[in-house]
Amino acid sequence: MTHQRIICKSEELIEKGKGIRFSVPELGDCLSAFVVRFETKPYAYVNQCAHLPIELDWNEADFFLREQDSLICATHGAHYEPQSGLCILGPCQGKRLRPIKVYEHNGVISNTLD
Repeated sequence: MTHQRIICKSEELIEKGKGIRFSVPELGDCLSAFVVRFETKPYAYVNQCAHLPIELDWNEADFFLREQDSLICATHGAHYEPQSGLCILGPCQGKRLRPIKVYEHNGVISNTLD
């Protein structure tokens, strides 16, 4: 049986703005996730750098570079493509953030639990 977990209202997720953090209990107590909007679409990832097991955001929910074209790990500066999670600059170049499937429908952003 599939259940829907609502993450936020669509209007709360601003294009290239702050992300929204959310819990993913099936990943354990130590990991959270986040969703950002880039080029009108929501993208979600486990909030863990591909280089070291640390959260990406320095200030809560700040994931974008100042130029708003890449996600950044605040600890050591790895840059990630928002739409793919691919590391394009930094010590983990070529690795990826762990994606979480999200859906936008009827004014909400959600993911499903099987």
